[in-house]
Amino acid sequence: MAKTGVNSGSRGKKGLKRKAAAEEPQEAAVAEDGATESGVQPPKAAAFPPGFSISEIKNKQRRHLMFTRWKQQQRKEKLAIKKKLKKEREALGDKAPPKPVPKTIDNQRVYDETVVDPNDEEVAYDEATDEFASYFNRQTSPKILITTSDRPHGRTVRLCEQLSTVIPNSHVYYRRGLALKKIIPQCISRDFTDLIVINEDRKTPNGLILSHLPNGPTAHFKMSSVRLRKEIKRRGKDPTEHIPEIILNNFTTRLGHSVGRMFASLFPHNPQFIGRQVATFHNQRDYIFFRFHRYIFKSEKKVGIQELGPRFTLKLRSLQKGTFDSKYGEYEWVHKPREMDTSRRKFHL
Repeated sequence: MAKTGVNSGSRGKKGLKRKAAAEEPQEAAVAEDGATESGVQPPKAAAFPPGFSISEIKNKQRRHLMFTRWKQQQRKEKLAIKKKLKKEREALGDKAPPKPVPKTIDNQRVYDETVVDPNDEEVAYDEATDEFASYFNRQTSPKILITTSDRPHGRTVRLCEQLSTVIPNSHVYYRRGLALKKIIPQCISRDFTDLIVINEDRKTPNGLILSHLPNGPTAHFKMSSVRLRKEIKRRGKDPTEHIPEIILNNFTTRLGHSVGRMFASLFPHNPQFIGRQVATFHNQRDYIFFRFHRYIFKSEKKVGIQELGPRFTLKLRSLQKGTFDSKYGEYEWVHKPREMDTSRRKFHL
């Protein structure tokens, strides 16, 4: 019986020690955060010295507290500098220096020799004699065949059907196991001017092949970020049969001009402005963003846009001369990541 009493007494002492140890950090936290029972707040911490490193603090709670204080101090200093510059600009008025342009990857782009000059005679001659000259001279009108890879799933089929409502005079046909080398002669015999093939992987569209007929070229794109009409929030009603306008943004190099002319040749020359529909191919950092919108006239001065869908993003993988020939085809340009992606500020389109 005596032994059990001694054991219970030792357990009680241990419990008191644990309780006291648990109360100590709580009291320290109250002291750090501010108000005490008497209502007197401790003095604010001084500014951090220049050689101060928060990562050297071993206590996690203390380190987090000091980091939040440091962030608050940084925000205050930044806001004070901003207010000071604003007052100086207001005081100088018209004599104030221009605002500095922020540095971005786009405006810090590495110079490219192939950037096209609009007044270059060589470029004008090449465009007048290339494969798209008959379209731009209005000798041919676009007629597009849209197909898929073998055994397509529902998402890919719906994308083809929605693309056919965006591109006028386009027809959707199923592959039925035919090779592209057999499809292309049939397209040429039926006066198709372009062939679009949408590939898929794991039931998701992941690639697009665009071949201009009858003499090429053929472009292979990686496709990503596909959104069908039902997946777009606040979308408008289904597009009408009016011929849309086409906008090509930021295709500045010789390669970019070739790709832009390929996209332009998919649409007829005379858009029907009464339909208020516009298809946009916007190139930014070699990614081509496709969007399809409708103008909404809110008043005589205000105009809004309403997305109709679908939307997707393309990345050029290769450009091949002639029609599709993966074995013996001659390639004008092939994307090689290890050689071409050495700098984030170098773009090819």
